[in-house]
Amino acid sequence: MNKKRQLVSIVIPVYNEQENISWFFDHISKKLAKVDFAWELIYVDDGSRDNSYEELRKLQKRNSNVRVIKFSRNFGKEIATSAGLHACGGDAAVMIDADGQHPIELLPEMVERWRNGSDIVIGVRTTNKNEGLIKKYGSVLFYGFTNSVLKLNATRGSTDFRLVSRKVLNSFKDFGEHSRMTRGIIDWMGFKRELIEFEASERAYGKASYNYYKLVRLALDGIISHSTKPLQLSGFLGVFVMLIASVSGVLLLINLLLGDPYELNVTGSAILGIFLSFMIGLVLFCQGLLSLYIENIYREAQGRPLYVIEEQL
Repeated sequence: MNKKRQLVSIVIPVYNEQENISWFFDHISKKLAKVDFAWELIYVDDGSRDNSYEELRKLQKRNSNVRVIKFSRNFGKEIATSAGLHACGGDAAVMIDADGQHPIELLPEMVERWRNGSDIVIGVRTTNKNEGLIKKYGSVLFYGFTNSVLKLNATRGSTDFRLVSRKVLNSFKDFGEHSRMTRGIIDWMGFKRELIEFEASERAYGKASYNYYKLVRLALDGIISHSTKPLQLSGFLGVFVMLIASVSGVLLLINLLLGDPYELNVTGSAILGIFLSFMIGLVLFCQGLLSLYIENIYREAQGRPLYVIEEQL
């Protein structure tokens, strides 16, 4: 295929980004004016409560290579990204955030690596100025767990900023689960991939809408949708706790029978209360984990569409 005729779709999920839309378009269009491929921007308004959609309408009226999808309500970033990937008509697609933290300058290099045979080019964040300790070490735990336990081919620091080929896009459309992590699905698919490192910039305007609760929920969805290993681990945890409780109970009983030589002064009621509390906590933990799987089964059994489009421009 002639490089001049290759079309790259750029998918941009939007939620309450009215201050960034005009700035981001000017920023990205200046960079794309120098590239040797055709491009289109696909904005997906994920039920924004501000004037984001009005700003997108203005952009679309002035630019023929801008497309806009408006959801009827907020369905979440992962669903919005999926809708953009479903709608794109390019030979390849790039997922990028609307806040300016992903470097547009890397797009030509990502496209070049795709032209050289890679189906997936993943942006790996090396530094993030706004990353706190909780997010930093939470990321270490998440990627360590997904790779060692779930056996997913995920790279620590990998982001939604990535290019995928038409081959990957066609396969991605076959995935219908509602509780999804888009990059987790792409990592699971395989295909030839390359990594490209970048330093995250600060947001241009506004505050990030992805709080810690949403990040934890995203991580749980990514883990639960790809493996039942957490259920198995909860079973092993139950066995481990039962063994510890049994051994501890025997040792405390021996200590009491010998006349409390270690002067622990532990009463039978205290021992019973401790073990009952511990076991109740374990049972509640396992029930909570099981409820997440049941919730996923419930969602999938409903057979509802992933999203509802109110308007397309």
